[in-house]
Amino acid sequence: MSGKQYGILVVEDDFRIADIHRAFIEQSEGFYVVGMARNGSEAKAIMAEHGASIQLILLDAYLPDVEGLELLWALRRDHVHVDIVMVTAAREVDTISEALRGGVFDYLIKPIEAARMTQMLTRFKREREALANRDEMNQDELDHVLARLRPDEAQKQKTSALPKGIDRLTLKRVIEALAEAPDALTAMQMARIMGASRSTARRYLEFLVAEQSVSAELGYGDVGRPERRYRLLVAAHAWLETL
Repeated sequence: MSGKQYGILVVEDDFRIADIHRAFIEQSEGFYVVGMARNGSEAKAIMAEHGASIQLILLDAYLPDVEGLELLWALRRDHVHVDIVMVTAAREVDTISEALRGGVFDYLIKPIEAARMTQMLTRFKREREALANRDEMNQDELDHVLARLRPDEAQKQKTSALPKGIDRLTLKRVIEALAEAPDALTAMQMARIMGASRSTARRYLEFLVAEQSVSAELGYGDVGRPERRYRLLVAAHAWLETL
């Protein structure tokens, strides 16, 4: 493994959904699955044995042996170093409110779009990395880490500069290729269109996913292995006006 790797525990009683989470996480740079738990007892056992390797828990609100919110408070009490994201079909405001009071990092309502999961993982990694090895922060630095900017400020910051490794003309070409494609594209298909490597194509596509301009969905290739397919969202057209 290269770079910082963040361990995740998936707590989900539906094995099909759990496998989807696992496949998605394994394709997300900087993350890996430490364990899979089908109920509260298994989750507590895994945390007791491997808690030091786990930084993030994906927690369902509906479990066969315990209420997810009850488990949330127990995990929050016993493992203060871990962030928890509710991944659940529970839409009740009371449930959402209690989860927020319990300090969840995020709350994702099923069915979850790949782009939303990517956004959460990207924000988690950004905040963890920004806070690592820092003793103090001023308000502006903290607001930037937490992405607490007014909409106009966020748009201004978004269009003023692109991150290292993202070229404006190439980004425009990627967006236009997605717009012209009759269906979602894989990174390999985009690489052929760009005349670049698969890793380069994936870097641009994942950048657009993080910016919520492209959605990423899991599909299955010729050999039956899951692969990410990318589809343009309406929000991407705002980029073309600034590139």
